[in-house]
Amino acid sequence: MKKLTSLVLLSGCIILMNSCMQNGKDKATSDPLAANIDSSFSPAKDFFSYANNGWFKNHPIPASETSNGLWRMIQDTLNDDIRKICESSASANAEKGSNKQKIGDFFYAGMDTLGIEKAGITPLADELKAIDAINDINSFMKETAHLHVIGANPAYSFYINADDKISSRNAIFLWQGGLGLPERNYYFDTDARTANIRNEYAKHLKAMFRLSGDDEAKASKEGESVMKMETALANSSRKIEDLRDPYKNYNKMPLADFNKLSPSIHWNEVLQASGIASADTVVIGQPEFFSALETYLKSFSLDEWKNYLRWNLINSFAEYLNKDIDQQNFKFYHTVMSGQKEQKPRWKRVVEQTNASLGELIGQVYVNEYLPKGTKEKLLEIGNAIRSEYAERIKQLDWMSDDTKQKALSKLNKIIMKVGYPDKWKDMSNLSVDRSSYAANAMKANEWGFDYMIKKFGKPVDRTEWTMEPQTYNAYYNPTNNEIVVPACNIMVPGFEGRMPDDAVLYGVIGGSTFGHEITHGFDDQGSQYDENGNLRNWWTSADSARFFAKTKMIVNQFANYVVLDSMHINGRATQGENIADLGGVILGYEAFKKTPQGRSDEKISGLTPDQRYFLGYAYSWMVNMRPESIARQVKSDVHSPVKYRVIGPLSDVPEFYTAFNIKPGDEMYRADSLRVRIW
Repeated sequence: MKKLTSLVLLSGCIILMNSCMQNGKDKATSDPLAANIDSSFSPAKDFFSYANNGWFKNHPIPASETSNGLWRMIQDTLNDDIRKICESSASANAEKGSNKQKIGDFFYAGMDTLGIEKAGITPLADELKAIDAINDINSFMKETAHLHVIGANPAYSFYINADDKISSRNAIFLWQGGLGLPERNYYFDTDARTANIRNEYAKHLKAMFRLSGDDEAKASKEGESVMKMETALANSSRKIEDLRDPYKNYNKMPLADFNKLSPSIHWNEVLQASGIASADTVVIGQPEFFSALETYLKSFSLDEWKNYLRWNLINSFAEYLNKDIDQQNFKFYHTVMSGQKEQKPRWKRVVEQTNASLGELIGQVYVNEYLPKGTKEKLLEIGNAIRSEYAERIKQLDWMSDDTKQKALSKLNKIIMKVGYPDKWKDMSNLSVDRSSYAANAMKANEWGFDYMIKKFGKPVDRTEWTMEPQTYNAYYNPTNNEIVVPACNIMVPGFEGRMPDDAVLYGVIGGSTFGHEITHGFDDQGSQYDENGNLRNWWTSADSARFFAKTKMIVNQFANYVVLDSMHINGRATQGENIADLGGVILGYEAFKKTPQGRSDEKISGLTPDQRYFLGYAYSWMVNMRPESIARQVKSDVHSPVKYRVIGPLSDVPEFYTAFNIKPGDEMYRADSLRVRIW
């Protein structure tokens, strides 16, 4: 996946590239690449800061945000557009059951702070009663399954997806889960930063139980119990880097055999409570986790498990409840965990949640009313140019045999390229939304999504399906579908409103960090283990595979040596797929750019050569300034490296970058030739 978040539209300028490029004087006076440079940094020492710190100095992180930069500019623009959709829908006399009625009522309920405050915790009353009624392990597991249906995630993770080894069929997956902290190492690492987070989490647990109605002593006891239970679950969970091996995390077995791992759990009844009438096989991600869950169901009392479910429910819906619960949730998960100083304005939070719950409906309005014509065509043009470059690179590889090259080329050729927006929208006509309860609307939207997922079981995989909306500034590669998906708003580039960016910028931002990145995911340490049809199957010769993984080990070592904060290093194993994709993306974008008229010329814009503009454009795509708390959270729990290292890491492996910015031995951006990573 490329990144997290959404940008300013290129207007109707898609066919005007050549005329815009000729207006060098205008671009020199309003060129974000030149304006963002901070020449107090040497490009040979810290290219990320050289390229972007000029913007950071003039745009500090707002108190209501954990970061600021290009992604925030994009998301703010999208939020403004979605706000217009929400407010106009809420004020309109929309037909009941229409998209605009649902959007408007969801937004209205979220903005009804008086109603939310008056309701307090009562939107969860029925669910809390059901938890109180649990009287044995069987009823506990059934209620756990139900909580998954409405949007909570206790005890484990559950989903329906394409079977990794039979990609045309949907399968049932059960995975480790149930934690309140982002990743299992938060429960065990002893550094001061993590120890403080654990201490604050313990206080948060107690506070949330207290706000949900328990007295001080009971809340304290319940918080301590949940902490012990989650620590036990974490202890039986695999580390984030160990989740990258698709073979070790694919354990398909008959349901009867799975029951033997946890004989106290009647998994057929759990699945029935999840909406699956019958199943004969399941795919288990981490069998040892479920064996441990069996033990914990007996070592912790039923009352402790009921309190754990209460916590998971309240935690999952805290932001939809009254002010005290919402603010306590914000204090821990946003301030302590990510450094955010104050909450976003109410309208922005509700807009983002309306989009998260009803994004498919908002997307239809967005495409019809806000997206310029020609978006799909321009994205496809750039994507196909990148794919063509990838084919040429595969043909020229000196470490891969002809047999494996042919299979790699076949896989590349078969990558499905979905861009812009889907040709077919999901049918959400049976989702009911009204103005009575924000939390109830969220539950109903979650339940609709869960039911949509459940209905896939027993049916062939729908290879036309999208799992992102056109107004989402992100992209992804799906290995079991062998597809990349690039939503429409990825075409936007801030600072070039009303005109087309020059090719160097387009191919740096859209070509390199988007299309090149996502296509390379098909050939990273994980994606490379899936064949052209999306099946988990070895299509490599043993010698080629050994050479490939020797190269991926080099990128693991490169990133593991980067120190991010204090003594905190990047997890090279966990991030290797994204790092491989970044390296492939920046190279592919560059080679595609060199075939454009600008790439073949020596014309300077704003005093910058075409090559300099390309690499600055690539750095611009990652122009994000993050709070230290957010960086620390990302390093511990995310498979993406911090943005600074997504620039300086791959560029330090690219010889053309050295030439463009005169990087020499002894410079901090310089890597000896023997240490430079060359994969795709």
